[in-house]
Amino acid sequence: MDLTPIWLTLKLAAITTVLLLVVGLPVAWWLSRGRSFFKIVLEAIITMPLVLPPSVLGFYLLLAFSPQHGIGKWLHQTFDVQFVFSFKGLVLASVIYSMPFMIGPIKSALQQLPVSLSQASYSLGKSRWQTFISILLPNIKPPLLTAIVLTFAHTLGEFGVVLMIGGNIPNVTRVASIAVYDAVEQMDYNTANTYSLILFAITFVLVIGVFIFNKYQLKSPLE
Repeated sequence: MDLTPIWLTLKLAAITTVLLLVVGLPVAWWLSRGRSFFKIVLEAIITMPLVLPPSVLGFYLLLAFSPQHGIGKWLHQTFDVQFVFSFKGLVLASVIYSMPFMIGPIKSALQQLPVSLSQASYSLGKSRWQTFISILLPNIKPPLLTAIVLTFAHTLGEFGVVLMIGGNIPNVTRVASIAVYDAVEQMDYNTANTYSLILFAITFVLVIGVFIFNKYQLKSPLE
C-alpha cells in the first residue's frame, strides 16, 4: 500500500500547526486584551470555519487564489506563485480552516488568568512581550497543548477544503482523507480501512496524550 498520502498528511499537519502557533499566539493574546468592535469582527471571521461547510470555504479560496482571478492572478503574474492545486495551497487552506482550533483555546485561557500576574510583571520592569512569554504562557500549558493537538488532529482529517483548493494529485496534494475517499469510490475497502485505521490511531494517541498531560498538570499536591 502507498503510504505517501499518510506522510503528506503528517507533513501538512505539522507545518500548519507550527505556522498557526507562531501566528496564533500573538493574535490570541491581542484578542484577549479588552474588547472593541474590530476585535469582535476579527474574532467572528476567525471562528467562521467552525460553522461554514468546508466545501464553501474551499470554493472561495479556490476563486480567490485561482491564477485567473483576483489575488491568485496577481501572485502568479508578480511572483510566479500558484496556490491552487499545489501543496502550498493545502497549507494555506489548512491554516485558515484550523485557525479557530489554535486561537480559541489560547484566548480563553489567557482571559481566565488573573490581571495581577501581568501587573506584577510590569512592576518588575518586564515588557509586555516578556510578560507574555515568561509569565503568561507557562500558566496556560494545558490549554496551549490542547490547542496544538486539536490543530494537528483537525488538519489530519480535513477533506472538503483541501480537495477544493488542492485537488487530487498523487504525491503532491493527495492526502490521506482524499485517499480514503478514492479507495471507497473504487470499492477498495481494505485500503480505505487501512488509511482510516492509521489516522484513527494517530489521532487517538494524540488525544489520550493530551488528557494524561492535562490530568498530571492539574493534579493537586494532595493526590
